[in-house]
Order: sequence, then C-alpha cells, then structure tokens
Amino acid sequence: MTPKAGSGPVILGLTGSIGMGKSATARMFADRGVPVHDADAAVHALYGPGGAAAAAIGAAFPGVLDGDGGVDRTRLRAAVLDAPDRMAALEAIVHPLVRAASTDFLARHAAAPLVVLDIPLLYETGGAGRCDAVVVVSAPPEIQRARVLARPGMTEAAFAAILAKQMPDAEKRARADFVIDTSRGFPAAEAEVARIVERLTAHRAEPHHGTG
Repeated sequence: MTPKAGSGPVILGLTGSIGMGKSATARMFADRGVPVHDADAAVHALYGPGGAAAAAIGAAFPGVLDGDGGVDRTRLRAAVLDAPDRMAALEAIVHPLVRAASTDFLARHAAAPLVVLDIPLLYETGGAGRCDAVVVVSAPPEIQRARVLARPGMTEAAFAAILAKQMPDAEKRARADFVIDTSRGFPAAEAEVARIVERLTAHRAEPHHGTG
C-alpha cells in the first residue's frame, strides 16, 4: 500500500468480525494520538433521545421508541427481524446519517496526518472505497468463539446469526493491507499498531508549505 499524495489525512479503515478485538485495537490507535471515528458510537448517538435518526425511525416503525424518545434496540430488532424490506427501510434512514457523521469527522480532522474509520461492516457496506488502506483485526476461530460466547446474554444462535451477516474472516484478511492478530496478546498488537502508524505517517513527518 502506498499512502496517497496531496493534502488531507491518510484514511485508515479499521474492521474485524465480532470477538476479534477491534474495539481494543481502536483504543490503541487513539492512545497514539490518532483520531478515531467509531461508527457504532455514531449510531448510538443517532438512536438516542434527540438523535438525528430517532424520530424518523419512530415514524417508520411505530412502537420502537422508548419513553425518552430514543430507539429501543430490542424492539427495533424485533421489528426488522426476518424482514428484508424493513431492514432496507431502516438502512435507508441510518446509512446516510452515519456517512454524514464520518464526513464531519474527516472535516474536523483535516489537518491530521492519519485518521481511523472504525467500521464493523466496512467491507460489507462498501466502506473500504473511502479508505486509503484497511487494517483487519483477527484471531483464530476458537479464540473468537470463546470470547463471544463469554459475553453476557450471548447464545450459539445469536453468534451464528451475527456471523452470517459478516464477511468471512479469511476473506477480510485476504483483502486487507494490514492484519493484526490479537491472539498474540496486547503487547504484540500494540507494536503492530505502532508500526502501522509509523508507516502511514512517515511521509508526512516534515511540514508542507504552499499550495502543493
């Protein structure tokens, strides 16, 4: 991967299937001073009371808002379960707002040498096209399974349903510019994050002047 020339930050997509350690890896980038946009956090804000998506979702799916005017995710999941047309309607509301939030993030950090877009379904939603490079967080299947099933309320059926919506890990790794294996421990992952940050920012170590 060759970092892009010109102005603006290098945009690094960060993704990984459930239980791979993506959130912990995102914090490692943030700890190194790299601005990180968390797509899941953006959705939570959009769904919350007064959030930009809440009213539209409430109008499209009566009964899914809670007493505070935010989206009750359990009710919403039930409303779109096994209903592709309803899921498509939901995505038509939410995806443009999520995209706008990431665009605003990029504008706010236009002077940064490197930014991270943390997007769980990066490949599945076509988000990789916005990125200059992609890092996939991975771990062996048995470790992934143990991590996920240890989560409160997680079941075999729920895990299987989540996996069915995600691109296979092997395919993600094959497409990625960088792969971080979190099964080797946090110190190894942190060293890999440091290496990636250094590689993607080295060409911008010196300040640029003028219009070029």
